[in-house]
Amino acid sequence: MSRTATSSRTGFVLVTLTLGLLVAASSAPSPVFPVYQELWGVGPAAVTVVFAVYAAVLLVALLTVGSLSDHLGRRPVVLAALVGVIASMLVFSQASDVVTLVAGRALQGFSTGTAIGALGAWLLDLAGPTRTPLAQLVNGAAPPAGLMAGGLGAGVLVQFGPAPTELTYLVLAGLLLLALAAVALTPDVVGRAPGALRSLRPVVQLPASSRRAFTAHLPGFLGSWGLGGLCLGLGPSVVAGVFGLRNHVVGGLVVASVAGVGAVTGVLTRHQDPRRVMTLGMAGLVAGPLVLVLGLTLLSVPVFFAGALLSGVGFGAGFQGALRGVLGTAPAHERAGVLAAVYVVSYLAFGLPAVIAGFLAPHVGLRPVVDGYVALVVVAGVAGLIASVRAGRRTPRHSAAVPGQLRRTPEACPLQERA
Repeated sequence: MSRTATSSRTGFVLVTLTLGLLVAASSAPSPVFPVYQELWGVGPAAVTVVFAVYAAVLLVALLTVGSLSDHLGRRPVVLAALVGVIASMLVFSQASDVVTLVAGRALQGFSTGTAIGALGAWLLDLAGPTRTPLAQLVNGAAPPAGLMAGGLGAGVLVQFGPAPTELTYLVLAGLLLLALAAVALTPDVVGRAPGALRSLRPVVQLPASSRRAFTAHLPGFLGSWGLGGLCLGLGPSVVAGVFGLRNHVVGGLVVASVAGVGAVTGVLTRHQDPRRVMTLGMAGLVAGPLVLVLGLTLLSVPVFFAGALLSGVGFGAGFQGALRGVLGTAPAHERAGVLAAVYVVSYLAFGLPAVIAGFLAPHVGLRPVVDGYVALVVVAGVAGLIASVRAGRRTPRHSAAVPGQLRRTPEACPLQERA
């Protein structure tokens, strides 16, 4: 095996871990929010503002610098973004009021939005034409795995470790420093290309070859990440406010149940046709949230967590199937832009309903807000099921794509083949 192949394989692993760590850092503050509420006497609206700032600034980054790595290369963009995320962890560790949290969350949101598309595209670059299905799988599985690790890990540290408002962030800062060193040693397959300044215009740069697939798979992105926002934004509050369980590990388990099962589902369905995977995901996004509501109605913790596990199937399969369906149409030189478009709609679904829910909860109550939130996710799941059935009827049996394979077109040939 050549040194280049070896470094590419090692780089693939390092970039995968960096992507998962980046998402873990984004979910880690969720179990800490109840501590802030107790220490500072702030209500859910203040926590929602912190959540909203993160989602809003991340979207700004995706719309402006989300495809910058297509022009400057993956490594310099990711390195700069990691520095920003590390700085945000240090800001969090010293926070003493909501204003400081907002500043740290804004820095984290912009840095994460800068890096997430570049990291996903970098995985595809390093995989090469022979391992493209693996890169697609990792792109779909790493975010839910990161959400699980961040939510559960932070819950454990807050519950059992010292300095509950500092330790989580300092641990993450140390891990991110290691990721920074690893990224600096990872080969950058993409060279510089003109148009960097032009790419900063706030538009979603979706190539014509991917637009139809993107529209068809839109319910998968909206439903899966809408569910993720429900769990991260309201999960710890639900188990504390409805069930009276104030253990921070239990709050983290809500996030871990959905995200962990989502990651496992993505791995188990990696050889299935993306359309079938998305159909499974949409069914899970209908059934899982309904079981969640049943658990709240019965005041049954086991039923509630059964719904969380079933929802995880919807989260993982819905996002994985939609992502693979769209990435299969993306030209190699526009991958970061396509991933930026995916994450724009995903984080809109992730953040906007959670923000609205946070402002409504003090006025109408937590339970009605959760019911309305669940209804939105179920509607997205039903829409996805309808779209999947229609797509299946339009697609001739003999022309179905081989599961996990990209449809090869001249414009989508990998960089390695063009070199």
